[in-house]
Amino acid sequence: MRSTSEILGRAPRGAVVVAFLSFSFALGVPRAARANPRPLPFTYQSETLPKGAVEMEQFVDLVPVRVTGPNTGPNGQWLLASQYQTEFEVGLTDRLELSLYVTYVPQPSISVANSVPALTEGNGVKQRLRYRLADPDAWPVDVALYGEVSENEREIELEGKIILQRRVGRVRFITNLWMEREFYLTGDREWVLNPTAGVTAELTPRYHLGLEGWMRAEDRSAGTTPLGWVVKPHVYVGPAFMMNFGRMWWSNGVYLQVTNLDRTQQVDDPYGHLWFRTIVGLSF
Repeated sequence: MRSTSEILGRAPRGAVVVAFLSFSFALGVPRAARANPRPLPFTYQSETLPKGAVEMEQFVDLVPVRVTGPNTGPNGQWLLASQYQTEFEVGLTDRLELSLYVTYVPQPSISVANSVPALTEGNGVKQRLRYRLADPDAWPVDVALYGEVSENEREIELEGKIILQRRVGRVRFITNLWMEREFYLTGDREWVLNPTAGVTAELTPRYHLGLEGWMRAEDRSAGTTPLGWVVKPHVYVGPAFMMNFGRMWWSNGVYLQVTNLDRTQQVDDPYGHLWFRTIVGLSF
């Protein structure tokens, strides 16, 4: 088994560059009130961008997995799998927000691995709307609705979320009741439950600290592709930390899989024991 330093040494250079530039650039970016930062990387909050505001968000997911390659043998080797998602958001009204995404999942060279397990994204595009039902704090619980369509190299996906949020002083409790219907190009059909929940506290206007959990469970009801262990519920929990610089913000989460703890990670498992997500947001 390779050490942690060896695993991290295989991190995509793009991820390192994004992280370094985002932190450096943030020091000189002026504050602005039109951004809508995400303190919990997997959980959408109920707030939307104001009318006319534009924001870009860059997601990077990194997951240590075991893969097979020409020289690895049956036990495979460790590799840091990655996926990237670029999101462009615009406020159509003060309550309705449109977003367009581009997703990219890089594959290593054939000398490193024959293939990398699919994580949660494919190479493709997405379109989504988020609608806030009332002004913040007008109701005991803020409510927003979220609908998304995704088209990529392996499937067409319909996704819906009910976003619930409750503020108590500087603390926010947020949950996303999240379900997907996936239509694979192979003919398979699948329901996916992907709920998230978390709590985040504003330590200062610039620094936010939270705890977040999310689950992914699949039910493939049609088709012939065997899934086995993959379809079981996988639950991740971990800390989240955000730095808000006004026009620019940076959110990070590190998650440990708390289900299947007695199972050693196998070759081609798409859900590793550890999952890292970072998001850089910039408003215009």
